[in-house]
Amino acid sequence: MLSTTLPARLIDAAIAGYQRRLSPRKGYACAHRVAHGGDSCSGAVRELVRSRGLLRSAAPSALRFLACYRAVSLLTPGQTQGVCCCGGIPIPFRF
Repeated sequence: MLSTTLPARLIDAAIAGYQRRLSPRKGYACAHRVAHGGDSCSGAVRELVRSRGLLRSAAPSALRFLACYRAVSLLTPGQTQGVCCCGGIPIPFRF
């Protein structure tokens, strides 16, 4: 089921723009994709928003970002400072 609400379409367009213009230039890859294969976080969140809508994709998207954070820990043990898969600004946090 494709979500057709205006907010979901706007988020989908924003993620598509990010994937097309910013992601190739940021200099690093999605840790979850590198560690586990499959879609990057932006691709996974875009699919969630398309299939579930904006509100119902919020919790699964947050879980995906947590899984990506944990993937960084697998790839760089003891050096995890923060993770940001959907933008060029690092999010400083530690779990």
